[in-house]
Amino acid sequence: MPDTQHRFDLLSLMNELEQALRDLGAWESTPPPPAAFESSVPFSADTMDFTQWLQWVFLARFRAILEGGHPLPRQCGVAPMAEEALRGMEGDIQDVLAILARIDERF
Repeated sequence: MPDTQHRFDLLSLMNELEQALRDLGAWESTPPPPAAFESSVPFSADTMDFTQWLQWVFLARFRAILEGGHPLPRQCGVAPMAEEALRGMEGDIQDVLAILARIDERF
């Protein structure tokens, strides 16, 4: 797949993920405190909820990579963590999980 189309497809998936988080009621208007972003733990699990990490770290960084024309990561494996982290969450998480699986499949 040509790089431009791949980037466009990924950006579309990022937009779908944002909408799915909004539909779930998990989209926040205020970011976590700056110290939360300094975590060295995967997915900032010690300082953020997983949905916060998706919004403020994953989406923000991925969009910056895509829009800035920077090299894409070689792999992405967020869906398995999402399945674990979102288990038991109120609301229909299936859209979020499906979108993350589609993102992972692109790598």
